[in-house]
Amino acid sequence: MFMRRAAVISAIGIALVGPFARTDEAKPPANTVEQIAESARKSVVVITQIGRDGIRHGLGTGFIVAADGLIATNLHVIGEARPISVQLANGKHYDVTAIHAFDRFLDLALVRIDAKDLKPLALGDSDSLKQGQSIVAIGNPHGLKNSVVAGVVSGRRELDGRSMIQLAIPIEPGNSGGPVLDMEGRVHGLITIKSLVTANLGFAMPINGLKTLLQKPNPVPIAKWLTIGVLDPAEWRATMGAHWRQRGGRLTVEGQGSGFGGRSLCLWQPPVPEMPYEVAVTVKLDDEAGAAGLAFHADGGDKHYGFYPTAGQLRLTRFDGPDVNSWTILKQLNNSHYHPGEWNTLKVRVEKDKFLCFVNEHLAIESSDRGLAGGKVGLAKFRDTRADFKNFQVGQRLAVAAVPEIVFKRITAAVAGLPLEGAPRQELVDALAPEGSVGIGVLRERAKRLEQEAAQLKQLARAVHEQRVLGELAKAISSKDADFDLFYAALLIAKLDNDELDVDAYRKQVDRMARELAADLPKDADDMARLTALNKYLFAERGFHGSRNDYYTKANSYLSDVLDDRKGLPITLSVLYMELGRRIGLKLEGVGLPGHFVVRLVPVKGESKLIDVFDGGTVLTKDDAGKKVQAITEDSLHEEDLKAISKKAILVRILHNLMGLARRDQDADALLRYLDAILVVTSDAGQERWMRALLRYQTGRRTAAVEDADWLLEHKPPRVELQQVEDFRRMLERP
Repeated sequence: MFMRRAAVISAIGIALVGPFARTDEAKPPANTVEQIAESARKSVVVITQIGRDGIRHGLGTGFIVAADGLIATNLHVIGEARPISVQLANGKHYDVTAIHAFDRFLDLALVRIDAKDLKPLALGDSDSLKQGQSIVAIGNPHGLKNSVVAGVVSGRRELDGRSMIQLAIPIEPGNSGGPVLDMEGRVHGLITIKSLVTANLGFAMPINGLKTLLQKPNPVPIAKWLTIGVLDPAEWRATMGAHWRQRGGRLTVEGQGSGFGGRSLCLWQPPVPEMPYEVAVTVKLDDEAGAAGLAFHADGGDKHYGFYPTAGQLRLTRFDGPDVNSWTILKQLNNSHYHPGEWNTLKVRVEKDKFLCFVNEHLAIESSDRGLAGGKVGLAKFRDTRADFKNFQVGQRLAVAAVPEIVFKRITAAVAGLPLEGAPRQELVDALAPEGSVGIGVLRERAKRLEQEAAQLKQLARAVHEQRVLGELAKAISSKDADFDLFYAALLIAKLDNDELDVDAYRKQVDRMARELAADLPKDADDMARLTALNKYLFAERGFHGSRNDYYTKANSYLSDVLDDRKGLPITLSVLYMELGRRIGLKLEGVGLPGHFVVRLVPVKGESKLIDVFDGGTVLTKDDAGKKVQAITEDSLHEEDLKAISKKAILVRILHNLMGLARRDQDADALLRYLDAILVVTSDAGQERWMRALLRYQTGRRTAAVEDADWLLEHKPPRVELQQVEDFRRMLERP
């Protein structure tokens, strides 16, 4: 029985992935630091971002990798949706004409300028670096151009899932994107991160990651690059500078506004309802020393009211002009219902003779000030604040997410025994002190139990979220396979792992993309013209591409992240491709090749075509497809492999990809989530139900494991060893 149990548990297939390392011998130094610096300095450039106000805001480093104007740097150096300028060592300035390639996970980018006969740096092999090896780095710390520092390779470290080179050198703002060279003058890395522990320590991204971008670029013209994260002009208009971005259902702001005190506004463009009306948003500050929140009665210039957190307090201010002399703080106070460092919901109810300001549905400030009336509503930020906003709403009466009183009482009763917030009362400390070590032991045991309760509550919240999403998924796929919304269902899979994912926001984003795509199509466009337009829009203009360096990451299976990062797996890119194609009248179907996923165009006239979306929309012959399958699986392509697969099969395949990553990470809870979702999509999946039964037992869900075992014994699905199930079921009956 114990052997059977061991076999059962091993069937789950969880395994560790060991670290990768190389120990190639490095060549002895051939040059001095002075010689390396003198030679490389001509190839190092200064990169600046240009704000909407035309002022240069950011500054970083890059280096030439191709004589025809290709520059390497970090993605965070060039930012998103901003014009970029490059200054060469000879002082000449160039505007970047295209983003040749980028990778958000590795924080790498290649930009192109219109220049010729440049001097590129030679690229080394970062896998060959040895601990203790001498290196030279060049950058522009704090704007001090072409600064040189020498040091050694301290080691290799995994940071946020990325393999990085640890350097014993000082790194400051402006160094990012600079080359790390060996004593032969070859680049082995790009300076990326400053250590938070000590000044003389930093990290570089290995150059081998950049080589993949050079081999498989995803060029985006600068005009299209400037659309990434740009505010939808039908909804928002930013004033007074700062950097406002829209991503999914959220808005983010960072950088100093050009108004006094770093003020900047982002105003909602649709008409404001007649009074009384309410405006609300949920906001989180990266630093409570900052300030960001709601604006209302805004005239589009300097005049508006603001209700926002600042320095941990809540403030209501009337802004009558451009500087502090024309501002009036109507009220500022501490409020126990405001939670520093967390998401907080602000709401203002605007009536004819007063307005009421709420935080987390608790009235905080009431004012009858009549200094301003009418105008726009929106968001405001001050100082050098970085803030995130979500769930912006405007309406006559808003249903802000608040727990109804009856639900609150029911939950409170269910978790009775948890202590109140705040420091312990001194009288309680005085009373317990005489108990000595015994009393301390009792208190610690009580604390341990409360920690366990907290963990259980988090797990309960997770389970409730999963059940809600699975219910949405079941409803979404309840119609015939040909009729249900595959794109929506795939977004729900991403929501399983992210309870803050705004599915509707991503659906609206694809609505906008489809409108943009359709707007440029002539009315008489045939299927091939529509296909060409789709490929141009998605790949040439927007830079969507197959994931290269970080193929095996969950983000590539989340359709929301695919939209945000413009890269993904063959199957997730294909889902987006099919959705946009459907919107412009193309009949596209998924084809699940072994180890790869493609789509088939079924035109009104002519022969169908296989399309590799992962490879930029390349048309494949049957022989091409066979070669891809053989290269990946070492097997031959069969006619059966070329058949279209159902939408449900596509969802299951996405979930199987996520299951593989959960096994790699030994994440049993995630593995259970994906199995639950598969069984929602296809309840007769016998092998998945058997795996879920085993995993439920392993994770202490004994009753649920019994349910799965009984289902298997009743329905007898194929490819499940029923004798093993019977043995497992008898084991579950034992105490």
